[in-house]
Amino acid sequence: MHTLKELQNRIGEAFGDTRFIHQPTHLYEPIAYTLDQGGKRLRPVLVLLSCELFGGDIEEAVFPAMGLEIFHNFTLLHDDIMDHAPLRRGKETVHQKWDVNTAILSGDTMFVLAYEFVAKTNPKLLPQVLDLFNSTARKVCEGQQYDMNFETQAEVSIDDYMMMIRLKTAVLIACSLKLGAIIAGADAVSADKIYDAGIELGLAFQLQDDFLDAFGDISKFGKTIGGDIATNKKTFLFLKSYQLANAQTRQNLTDLFLGSGTDSDKKISGIIEIYKQLQIDEITRREIEKHHKKALEALTSLNFGKESKGELLSLMDEMLCRER
Repeated sequence: MHTLKELQNRIGEAFGDTRFIHQPTHLYEPIAYTLDQGGKRLRPVLVLLSCELFGGDIEEAVFPAMGLEIFHNFTLLHDDIMDHAPLRRGKETVHQKWDVNTAILSGDTMFVLAYEFVAKTNPKLLPQVLDLFNSTARKVCEGQQYDMNFETQAEVSIDDYMMMIRLKTAVLIACSLKLGAIIAGADAVSADKIYDAGIELGLAFQLQDDFLDAFGDISKFGKTIGGDIATNKKTFLFLKSYQLANAQTRQNLTDLFLGSGTDSDKKISGIIEIYKQLQIDEITRREIEKHHKKALEALTSLNFGKESKGELLSLMDEMLCRER
């Protein structure tokens, strides 16, 4: 079994060995800029971990794993445009460094590149792999549309929100684990079980992201604090606050959230102060832990030995401890 560090290095080597800059350079430079930032590349590492967990050869999973990572970064390019985000991983977003049109077209090209890499799969497994990838890509887009809808939708429930983040975030993490299982030749039942574990892990991961948007340290988080608040995102934190607040606090929350003339910094600090008063930080931590526990239960049902799944468990913990 490879260590987590060895798998991260293998993915890093694979990206380092791939030339992403071609002609015209104005199209490909933003792609290289995005992929060179690296990050922890959680999704491709999850592919390799799952593949090895089911007894497969990780070398057969490297290219499709890269395809998922390229797809993930494509979605970030377009998400940043929609969210008017200035930073990603502590650096200027592509639409800020270049322009919106460049970010759109470079993102579109990344989507094509993602398919090219995913298609470098064992031909016997390709139909199954493409079915999974296509379904996942469609669901991610559906989740993004729900996310955009919720910004102007008057009534959004916590169940609505959890459905949205399942589509937008969790399915890609679940896809990563199932992809590795398929490449390793796992049976359908086992592949579905590890997919279920990925869904719960993905929900916990997105809730952690929501938490860090309000309570994180920008030097560690890599994104602007309060970005969700500034762009009127109805996250779990906001919806739970609205649910728990008394009439006066709810009105204050609504006034700050919708106040078009409110200074952005004042809006962010005011809403975070309400979160603190209602102990939303602790409530969110408990919700994160609930889904983390469900992910562990789903993984346990696969009856892998503790040693064999140790690296996956370590990565799961790492995913939920990015700045705590």
